[in-house]
Amino acid sequence: MANTRYEDDNNSSGTSNRGFASMDPERVREIASKGGRAAHASGNAHEFTSEEAREAGRAAHASGNAHEFTSEEAREAGALSHKNDDRNGRGRSRYDDD
Repeated sequence: MANTRYEDDNNSSGTSNRGFASMDPERVREIASKGGRAAHASGNAHEFTSEEAREAGRAAHASGNAHEFTSEEAREAGALSHKNDDRNGRGRSRYDDD
């Protein structure tokens, strides 16, 4: 018998045999689909209408959370990020000597 509720004498890997991570992927999908069906059946699952999706997109763009760089903006940002590099534009690596 295990000494604590987290120990398992049959588990030599040192990890828990509990939870979704230890389950077969097919079993995880089965459980998740039951949860999705239950949410829809109880009215707790929200499905966006086309208009709601459009409004969410408009709001993201208006607040600046959906910024897309132009080619020129990306080029300037890239140049600035390497402005002080002494590695010819190459960033640091964990394998660098210094």
